Amino acid sequence: MAVDATTTTPPVSAPATNSGSSSSSSSSSSSNPASGIADNFQTFLTLLTTQLQNQNPLDPLDTNQFTQQLVQFAQVEQQLKTNDSLTSLLNLEKSSQSTEALAFVGQDVAVDGSTAHFDGHATWNLTAPSDTNAVITITDKTGQTAYSGNFNITSGSASFVWDGKGSDGTQWPVGDYQLSVSAKDNNGNPVSISTEVQGTVDSVDLTANPPLLSIGGKTYTTDQIKRIVAKSS
Repeated sequence: MAVDATTTTPPVSAPATNSGSSSSSSSSSSSNPASGIADNFQTFLTLLTTQLQNQNPLDPLDTNQFTQQLVQFAQVEQQLKTNDSLTSLLNLEKSSQSTEALAFVGQDVAVDGSTAHFDGHATWNLTAPSDTNAVITITDKTGQTAYSGNFNITSGSASFVWDGKGSDGTQWPVGDYQLSVSAKDNNGNPVSISTEVQGTVDSVDLTANPPLLSIGGKTYTTDQIKRIVAKSS
């Protein structure tokens, strides 16, 4: 049977899987700077070799141009090695951060802050530049005053441990509480007192970068740790 010459064959489309694979491969290459540099390096090497093989014996490659190309070749090679070295250093840094963070688990530490988690007790560290009389106030997360009292604070560092009892003797529930200090010296001048929160590191999130330490339900980075506090026997 004769075939109609006017009949056209529809174009054949490439399988969807090939298109997706090509797209994925292209996307992967473009998203990886090291791969792009490596491709350029190989292309440069091929072009330079081909140029040397096919140069005109009667008109060879200019020495200055050849030297410049060799310098470019060395620079690209050095950049590849530098990128590899930086990657290794970053991996070592991440490993070091994880090891450092894990060493804090179970330790009592002090961090800058005024909000502590109360669960049986809450501890704040106070640092005063001079002897002073201070009013210490503890409030819950809604701002309601749980405790307030007058204290003589000596120059240096001291710990304030709260047992959860309010000024009227009422036992307050587990939760986060904020401590504030209003202090004056013997002449009635205001004195600035810094506060630190003390707690136990109960876990570490190594999936975060940098790793995060959990202290009383709050997270901190290792550089926020001021010191390790010796546990009382």
